[in-house]
Amino acid sequence: MVQRVAVVGGGSSGLVCIKVCVDEGLEPVCFESTDDIGGLWKFKDSTEPERSSIYRSLVVNTSKEMMCFSDFPMPAAYPNYMHNSQLLQYFRLYAEHFDLLKYINFQTTVKSVTQRPDFSVSGQWDVVTINRDGEEERHVFDGVLVCSGHYTHPVLPLSDFPGHETFSGKCFHSWDYKDADTCRGKRVVVVGIGNSGGDIAAEISRSAEKTFLSTRQGAWVIGRMSSNGLPLDMTAITRLNNILMQLIPKTLVNWAAERVLNQKYDHRLYGLQPRHRLLDKKPLINDDLPGRILQGALVMKPNLKGFNGSGVVFEDGTVEENIDAVVFCTGYNGNFPFLPPALSDGSKGELTLYKRLFPPSLQHPTLAVMGLFQTKGPIIPVVEMQARWAVKVFTGLSRLPSKEKMLAVIESERKRNMKSYSCPRQAALQVDYIPLLDFMADESSHCLSFPR
Repeated sequence: MVQRVAVVGGGSSGLVCIKVCVDEGLEPVCFESTDDIGGLWKFKDSTEPERSSIYRSLVVNTSKEMMCFSDFPMPAAYPNYMHNSQLLQYFRLYAEHFDLLKYINFQTTVKSVTQRPDFSVSGQWDVVTINRDGEEERHVFDGVLVCSGHYTHPVLPLSDFPGHETFSGKCFHSWDYKDADTCRGKRVVVVGIGNSGGDIAAEISRSAEKTFLSTRQGAWVIGRMSSNGLPLDMTAITRLNNILMQLIPKTLVNWAAERVLNQKYDHRLYGLQPRHRLLDKKPLINDDLPGRILQGALVMKPNLKGFNGSGVVFEDGTVEENIDAVVFCTGYNGNFPFLPPALSDGSKGELTLYKRLFPPSLQHPTLAVMGLFQTKGPIIPVVEMQARWAVKVFTGLSRLPSKEKMLAVIESERKRNMKSYSCPRQAALQVDYIPLLDFMADESSHCLSFPR
């Protein structure tokens, strides 16, 4: 019988996992490697190895109404789209309200999580931690909830670009970026047009001499504000729209929505025109990027090809000389070095997870990995439902399919997503927001209050 559960990480996912465990009568023990809660959302002036990092100005791109915990609304005084410091304060209020801090061991790093010798019978785990004094401690747990996040190991693909060894400027990952002060008066190239790339390029362009944004495939750009001044996700993520998407041909929806976006600013004229259709991938949520392009402070460029002395070469043959810095917004590897290597059995060493939560290879489903997915919607409600479902599975109140069926579902979903994401690793991470929430609610027989 599962009773004692290890929670790895004290960010937003860790906090909700602690609360769900307490609600279900379990005994959570959380291990947080830093001295505070918040995880990704705890801003620090300098980076620390193997820990997440955000930039000073970061504002969330999902609204407070859609991203809050189901049983703890955000304060009315908070803006719809919050600065990262306000979101961190919300987590503090949540932890205080439900008295969660007493379950957290701060400055304690999880070194390893391994199956006990009698795992085939007990389903238990050996967890080795290192406390603030550098001492190893060993624990036995009935279940493990991994909440350590997947923005801790940045991908800096310098080896893909000839000439980087002799480039006279500075190359660094967005993980190291804190603010635009170091770019003042300089010529800067930002590589990658995800949400971080868009934010950072727009911010740097306000103080740099010239800023270039290099993109391999472009992006559909949408502002945070929707019709009647409402937050975008409040109007877009609804059950009605979800039903309509199943009834109306996707090509028609793409045509209509892309037409609306291009009436605001023609993506082709702005150098933003993507190769994919709007619904195929996540759009870029950014309020400032088109305006910075219109003012000439930001120049769109094609994919980076290589370096030449102080210059940067792009795939269309153009060269921008006297570049001082190149910021790579090129994503992260979701590494979990403390987990058993056998769980990382994907083609690139990534975790294979049923419904982006459970490793299908385990004889007993007593370990779950939280938040390791990407979706067109806020993360917190999905992780909350993941926690509810995981605890139901741990306690035997919900059962998973056979290993063979789980693997078949994983492969089916990956193949479906490969139509939009050519990289198998990226394809495996994608989930459909409302359908996944409904599936997990049905599996755990517990419905979240979901905005309609």
